Amino acid sequence: MNLLLADDEPLMLNILQSYFSKEGFRVFPAQDGEEALELFYGGPVDLAILDWMMPRRSGVEVCREIKKAGRTKVLLLTAKGGAEDELLALEAGADDYVRKPFDPRVLLLRARKLLQLTSTVAIGDVTVDLAGQKIFRGGEDVQATWKEFQLMKFLVRNKGRIISRKMLLDHVWGFDYFGEERTVDTHIRRLREKIGESRIKTYRGMGYCLEEPDE
Repeated sequence: MNLLLADDEPLMLNILQSYFSKEGFRVFPAQDGEEALELFYGGPVDLAILDWMMPRRSGVEVCREIKKAGRTKVLLLTAKGGAEDELLALEAGADDYVRKPFDPRVLLLRARKLLQLTSTVAIGDVTVDLAGQKIFRGGEDVQATWKEFQLMKFLVRNKGRIISRKMLLDHVWGFDYFGEERTVDTHIRRLREKIGESRIKTYRGMGYCLEEPDE
């Protein structure tokens, strides 16, 4: 899932970017409204989480433009607490509204609800329990390692999209990883042995894609 995350507070932006990235989201960060719109028009976005008070363009202005352009879900963050403010946010087209301060876990649940993401995802006879951090095939636990589960979770969040080795390394091994990129291939091979060869397709020179068996 592609997440546009816009907040002019660097610390808040970094915390939320790290939190959502660990949950398998592809996060595109922005520090002002104009940058947020540039990212929005630069590629597909499933959900935009926007701070209300941002320089150049406010979150409400960005929300209005996003809603005019398509069906992307929008969640507004704000320190404002009045009923009139909430009404203004909803009139601008926001699908949800969260007041600061908030628990990132609550924000994640709100995001999942907007995107209709459940804690259990089925791909053919394979079931991924995102909450329990387990993978089942035909009802049997495949005994996935932590790295294998994290790979699967990120692929599930981006099902149908080609994900590069670099992207998998950044989100599973961490942005500070300086090892061999081919380690991804080794873990993907082991994951395929557990869930079935046809689930994860290789696109040479591009990366990997999680696909339904009949796709």
